[in-house]
Amino acid sequence: MKKVFIFSGLGADERVFKYVTFSEFDVTFIHWICPEENETIEHYAGRLIEQIHVNRPILVGLSFGGIMATEVAKLIDTEKIILIASAKNRQEVPFYYRFAGYFNFHKFLPTRLLKRPTRISDWFFGVQTREDRRMLAAILRDTDDVFLKWAIDKIVNWRNTILHQNLKHIHGTADRILPIRFIHCDLKVTGGGHFMTVNKSIELTEKIAALLHESL
Repeated sequence: MKKVFIFSGLGADERVFKYVTFSEFDVTFIHWICPEENETIEHYAGRLIEQIHVNRPILVGLSFGGIMATEVAKLIDTEKIILIASAKNRQEVPFYYRFAGYFNFHKFLPTRLLKRPTRISDWFFGVQTREDRRMLAAILRDTDDVFLKWAIDKIVNWRNTILHQNLKHIHGTADRILPIRFIHCDLKVTGGGHFMTVNKSIELTEKIAALLHESL
């Protein structure tokens, strides 16, 4: 049975994959660890590798998890990388995020505001039901403040230019956090937003399964 290692989104965990099935694949969720002071994204990726104990794993990354999966894949040989609602390189990070990173605007954002569920956060994530809102609120509430600030800094300052040849990308056409106009993806989920692992899980499961069984 092949092993699949899943990197969830910023502050998220396996809860956002509760409706996505991986059939015959053996799934392990990578757990975020507390970043060290001034830790680089490359060094952090090296520490996450300690949770991977097989040769040539399949990596699946959601949002910030896709960025980390891309960094991990620079350090170990992988069979396949699948990104969901993420970015493959610096060029796919929206210019306004990079602008914020260049001028350090993101460092002035209070974490308590970022973690507070509002109608604005619901809109950005594309939540559609009361259950979606409850899950998003719980995820935001449970996000570690130190990790949140560190991860946002790494996103807006990401420098990666490498394109892995064994990487496939699934993206939603209605993603408001990483708009599809900045993304070159292999498969699109029509109407899918940044929360599509929850509210577009059936279609997403089918597309993930197709990529997992696809020969590169």
